[in-house]
Amino acid sequence: MPVRYKSRARTGGRQQCSSSNSSSSSTTMTTTDMSMGKIIFYEDRNFQGRSYECMSDCADMSSYLSRCHSCRVESGCFMVYDRPNYMGNQYFMRRGEYSDYMNMMGMSGGIRSCRMIPMHRGQFRMRIYERENFGGQMHEMMDDCENIMDRYRMSDCQSSNVMDGHWLMYEQPHYRGRMMYMRPGEYRSFREMGWSGMRFMSMRRITDMC
Repeated sequence: MPVRYKSRARTGGRQQCSSSNSSSSSTTMTTTDMSMGKIIFYEDRNFQGRSYECMSDCADMSSYLSRCHSCRVESGCFMVYDRPNYMGNQYFMRRGEYSDYMNMMGMSGGIRSCRMIPMHRGQFRMRIYERENFGGQMHEMMDDCENIMDRYRMSDCQSSNVMDGHWLMYEQPHYRGRMMYMRPGEYRSFREMGWSGMRFMSMRRITDMC
């Protein structure tokens, strides 16, 4: 959904962002996907220095903070990225305090962009495919899967179609290793998305328990 960003100075050097829907958008937010979330980023560890409060997607945090070493998720769930425009390694953050997230989460670089995950109520449904462009084996999932090899005898997943809900895909079984956030839509080639050489082996729903 297209959004417009606006920011204003707040006491203590904090910046705030909010979003508004474009009147020309053809996409409608349904009651099953509700935008509810707030995250605050801080320049220094232990929530020190200038801060930036965000309640929507942010494609480039460098416009607000020159660096980021800690954050606090006050509500909702977010994906954070170590490159602008939602690129690079992805990390999932739920409600809580991250006083030194680089050390806590094993991140080698700072947060450069973030995406808010809408809270979803309703069924979850995703189809995973063995090959690119929806080729090879296909399996439809409605719940978590800690190992697609054990469940489906499927050694690789290279494309998918997310029909309902929001998901995380992991490169290793049991929800370990690098991850990718999947929202409703078609993903014809993980390789062309910059995930060449990656094999996603487990999938988990993002529930409203964030």
